[in-house]
Amino acid sequence: MRLRTAAVAATSALGAGVAAVAAGRYAADAALRPARSAPAAGRGHLPAGFGGPSLTVHEVGAGHIALTRSLTARLPGTYGLVGRGCHAVVGPVLGGEHQARAAADTVVRRLERITYGELTPRTKVWLTPQVCTGGPGDALGVDRTETEVPGELGPLPAWFVPGRRDIWVVALHGLGAGPEQPLPLLPFYAAQGLPVLGLSYRGDPGAPAPPGGVRHLGDTEWHDVAAAVRHAVRQGAAQVVLHGWSSGASMALRAADELRRRPGVQPGEGSAVGRISGLVLDSPVLDWWATLRALAAARHVPRPLLPLAVRAAQGRARVAEPERLAPVTDPARLAVPTLIVHGPNDVIAPWEASTAFAAAREELVSLYPVPHAPHAAMWNADPAEYEERLRRFLTPLL
Repeated sequence: MRLRTAAVAATSALGAGVAAVAAGRYAADAALRPARSAPAAGRGHLPAGFGGPSLTVHEVGAGHIALTRSLTARLPGTYGLVGRGCHAVVGPVLGGEHQARAAADTVVRRLERITYGELTPRTKVWLTPQVCTGGPGDALGVDRTETEVPGELGPLPAWFVPGRRDIWVVALHGLGAGPEQPLPLLPFYAAQGLPVLGLSYRGDPGAPAPPGGVRHLGDTEWHDVAAAVRHAVRQGAAQVVLHGWSSGASMALRAADELRRRPGVQPGEGSAVGRISGLVLDSPVLDWWATLRALAAARHVPRPLLPLAVRAAQGRARVAEPERLAPVTDPARLAVPTLIVHGPNDVIAPWEASTAFAAAREELVSLYPVPHAPHAAMWNADPAEYEERLRRFLTPLL
């Protein structure tokens, strides 16, 4: 009987272990497996933290839209709505007579515009921080040039918006997002006269595949950021500000550290060393293990299996030792002025990691907390205040 009991226990443990590894591989796809094609019709590839249940359109009127009542539907600020063959932009929640005329189980928001497609009652949509689609010209009517950045694995697709200054901004998208993520800030950067280079890095559609077919938590991707900085310098940039979201913020930190520490390389004409003058980190991923755990939980991995799922994800990323991420997580290695924009409601990248990072380097880091904002949706929660904080940070650097 004891032997049988032990055998059952061992079999159960083995099954749980196999299940955890499978769950880890599945959950890690959100962070590690790049999308090799454009988002499909419907849900597509939503940024991390926005893959929950769909919302149903109940009514569309002149300047307003009624959606299924939920915490997501009530988020303050400006967001995109994406559904099968449609995209729209919604503004703040409307009260008063708009809500009084609507059904009790709905939330009424201002309808800013329908980008494409049609929204009708019973249409299923998802809220997304990506309010722009297509390139800068398509989304905002901003003149831009399609270009390529020479990378170590091959050409990296990019878009470029010119400006009068010789300080460039290199924009780096985050988890589940694409090169459209920085687009809402282009009018702001244009007003500051700053050229902007929007980078597609390894694993993005049109870019080379990452080694092993999965992303590596910034351990290899930072090379593409360095390539973008070198490209900017060759094209006339005297200094570069890296603006990254989510994992893109982590890559910005890693690139800034590596380019400062490259042995045997001295600053000079055409060199990227010493060219990074500032960092803007939106919802930075500073604790990858906590982020992987959150992504696994979002994929409904049972709580007891979460530690094994995270280990499986570590193995897939080939980064089993946290020390390899020290260039990102160690505030002592920061060397340039940095603005961190983050919020305590972020369930993907822990807010506590950002506050600790900022507290350790108060002489270099400015922290702007944004309440009621999901992961990498800090601009969406309050666009005007976000841009004002960004303006104050950039002014001394210009």
